[in-house]
Amino acid sequence: MAIDAKAKPVPAAPKPRVSPGEFVRQVRAEIAKVSWPTLPETVRMTIMVLIMTSLLSVFFVGIDQVLGRIVKFLLSLAA
Repeated sequence: MAIDAKAKPVPAAPKPRVSPGEFVRQVRAEIAKVSWPTLPETVRMTIMVLIMTSLLSVFFVGIDQVLGRIVKFLLSLAA
């Protein structure tokens, strides 16, 4: 079955406009559905982010040092 190369895409129907009051009601309804984290969950996740950030910074400093020494060694060979 061949695909018609000249077929035009069907334009989407325009969405009806919503009044500002209705928009605010919709936003409040959606926010009410959100499952907000508790304080202990927030503290635990914050600590995990700080630990992971610290570990990654140490990892990248180590990689930077190793690559820097390799580059210095290779440049000393050329001199």
